[in-house]
Amino acid sequence: MQKRRVLVLDIGGTSVKLHIAGMEEPLRVPSGRKMTPERMISEIQKAAASGRPEFDAISVGIPAPVVRGKVLREPANLGPGWTTFDFEKAAKKPIRLVNDAAMQALGSYEGGTMLFLGLGTGLGAALVVDGVLAPLELARLPYRRGEIEDYVGVRGLEKYGKHGWRKHVEDVAVLLRAAFVADYVVLGGGNARRLKKLPEGCRRGSNALAFVGGERLWENGARRRRVLHGGG
Repeated sequence: MQKRRVLVLDIGGTSVKLHIAGMEEPLRVPSGRKMTPERMISEIQKAAASGRPEFDAISVGIPAPVVRGKVLREPANLGPGWTTFDFEKAAKKPIRLVNDAAMQALGSYEGGTMLFLGLGTGLGAALVVDGVLAPLELARLPYRRGEIEDYVGVRGLEKYGKHGWRKHVEDVAVLLRAAFVADYVVLGGGNARRLKKLPEGCRRGSNALAFVGGERLWENGARRRRVLHGGG
């Protein structure tokens, strides 16, 4: 059976990255407050019409909670309309939506039980156990005198400086690894590059692995990666 060609969209607050196997570099489109789901579909159509490799399915990583293929909350840094939009009808292609951290987590997975922590503006998180992806919402869990993302997100970096922020990342990674009985932790997201020394049991992720995760969402047979609650 011919492998499905997947267009993967990694939606961020400043840009949307589009990638299809065979492209040397992802196509980047500015996002921000003007990026609505209708505009996203328009960008997909432009990519399809620009002579780029053809695709027959779409994976979308979105910076918001996704449950059973439905966006639960409007993304904080994008335009409106994500919770009520019919993505598959508009795109006219099979489509799967997951949280953006979950998509990068799936691409980072190398077996066993893996906890993914995305260090960005806040904190994205996902757990993968024996190939099954479970998106998590850990950012607002109580921690010290606030919530976890107050210490390991951008606010923590600004308040405590690089040294203090790194210590909080280490403490949180060790705490959550123990809580989920994870074999290892992958630290991804844009701020993972700011870590000099990785905590024990941790390795650094890569934003590019989101595209691998988007393709894995469509794998079939014995190797197919399933999604608990967070997929379409």
